[in-house]
Amino acid sequence: MELETVLDYVFSYQVILLVLIVIGLKSSIKFVPQNRAYIIERFGKYNTTLEAGLNFIVPFIDTVAANRSLKEQAGDVPEQSAITKDNITLSVDGVLYFKVVDPYKATYGVEDYTFAVTQLAQTTMRSELGKMELDKTFEERDLLNTNIVSALNEAAAPWGVQVLRYELKDINPPNSVLDAMEQQMKAERLKRAQILESEGDRQAAINRAEGDKQAIVLAAEADREEQILKADGEAQAIIRVAQADAEAIETVGKAAATQEGQKAVQLELAKGAIQAKEKIAKESSIVLLPDSGTEIGSVVAQAMTIANAIGKKA
Repeated sequence: MELETVLDYVFSYQVILLVLIVIGLKSSIKFVPQNRAYIIERFGKYNTTLEAGLNFIVPFIDTVAANRSLKEQAGDVPEQSAITKDNITLSVDGVLYFKVVDPYKATYGVEDYTFAVTQLAQTTMRSELGKMELDKTFEERDLLNTNIVSALNEAAAPWGVQVLRYELKDINPPNSVLDAMEQQMKAERLKRAQILESEGDRQAAINRAEGDKQAIVLAAEADREEQILKADGEAQAIIRVAQADAEAIETVGKAAATQEGQKAVQLELAKGAIQAKEKIAKESSIVLLPDSGTEIGSVVAQAMTIANAIGKKA
């Protein structure tokens, strides 16, 4: 009897209604995490997009069709072959950074937006590499990445996906091209070394020439200064000698005006006359002199007459 009562109570419409209400409330409340979005469909048709936070839907009618992440995602772009503008085959791969900006388009615009963006990145990368020569692919990676991102964003706009960055990881040319590039780099380094060496030799020659020029200029200046100093010295010596002769003549003249000076002059003149005759006799074997001039006294008298005349004029 008691069992029947319990069963009647369990299967009563009130309990069933309460259970249905609890299940309905649980189904109608949706907590959406941060940086995620829920796509809600009603009877198989898009109804709304739930954003982060507490949301309510109609139970048993509305369903969550897709759960999209709004965070930035990174995906590897598989290695592939590409031909450059100068017909060199390269093996390249990369990394793609993107995020969903429109959950509706990411759900209904494409079946798998991650696969679609990756495939689009591969084809775009091949297209951009085909516009560049081999050397440019190494020198202008930033430009290449920028062009790929621009092309991807233009093509991926209907999918609700925004490409943030694209980075080339590896660019692998064939071994023959690598060998040629290595030889080219060696030639370039050798060329730069030879240029630097020649520049050094030229600068050294210029420095030596400048040094020789400076040495010649300094030697000429030193010689000129030496000649100037020598000329100044000789001029000073001539002036000093002339001054000494003038002073000596003046002193002799003053002394000759006295009686003792006259005697001294006579004695000096007699000595000079004797020395002159001795010199003449040594230098020549024949000496012709007037009779009146053979005597010392006569020579002295003549010399005194000349000296007195000079003294009176003075």
